[in-house]
Amino acid sequence: MNQRLPVWFKQQLPRAGEMRRVEQLLADLKLHTVCEGAHCPNIGQCFRAGTATFIIMGDVCTRNCTFCAVSKGIPLPLDDDEPQRIAEAGRQLGLNYVVITCVTRDDLPDGGAAHFAKTVRILHTTIPKLRVEVLVSDFNGNKESIKTAVEASPEVFAHNLETVPRLYPFIRHMACYQRSLDVLRTAKELNPNMVTKSGLMLGLGEKQNEVIDAMHDLRQAGCELLALGQYLAPSQAHHPVVDFITPEKFAEYEKIGLDEGFKGIASAPLVRSSFRAAELFDSAINNRVIS
Repeated sequence: MNQRLPVWFKQQLPRAGEMRRVEQLLADLKLHTVCEGAHCPNIGQCFRAGTATFIIMGDVCTRNCTFCAVSKGIPLPLDDDEPQRIAEAGRQLGLNYVVITCVTRDDLPDGGAAHFAKTVRILHTTIPKLRVEVLVSDFNGNKESIKTAVEASPEVFAHNLETVPRLYPFIRHMACYQRSLDVLRTAKELNPNMVTKSGLMLGLGEKQNEVIDAMHDLRQAGCELLALGQYLAPSQAHHPVVDFITPEKFAEYEKIGLDEGFKGIASAPLVRSSFRAAELFDSAINNRVIS
């Protein structure tokens, strides 16, 4: 059954031609973005500003999470030239902050960690002042893979919990809540000076106390930044929306999270993990206590 979106989801549509340059560049360079692949509701706003979150290692995922619109199946081999093309896109778009995420590649021994690292290093070399955020998979909990990604020195290391532990069997049955927490904890232990970040989708049927418990777990794992947004089902075949969380409730969660000790939180219905990522990173740096 189709659900009518609440009024707070209304957005200004981009004017004709505003997105064309970015779309054409991505097509010419044969790059994928999570903006398109995951049906992100902010695609117009971000493309209009000439920004995009790149998704590496193809557009086919080896897992079949019930919330996600990305295609599932057997991925193609890695494209060794992809990191250079992403750097070229960043250069042509004049970006100063880039988010690199991925499909989950359980078919690769390192989960694609070396490809992540190569991409980060080429971006930093090509655009010296660029700040890079990586939004990684769980690498099946492989600590060497986490180390490989961390040692590439991204400014932000992100991994999303996505939902509360009770809902994992229905939302992320091929993932593990504790393993995801351990990814963030391990990254922070490997480089205490690196900013770590996570995200949760709300409206999947979670309870408030479960959201607060997840925030606490993230802080215990050393996570500094958090993105909270409304889940929207990509199709009727995906997990249904159970609740539409009000802007007021998102504001309440933001206050709770800041009280919990997060240095920056993006919390609103249309927030996605990479939405206004640069601003969130700045909030972490500006709020850090220097010892």
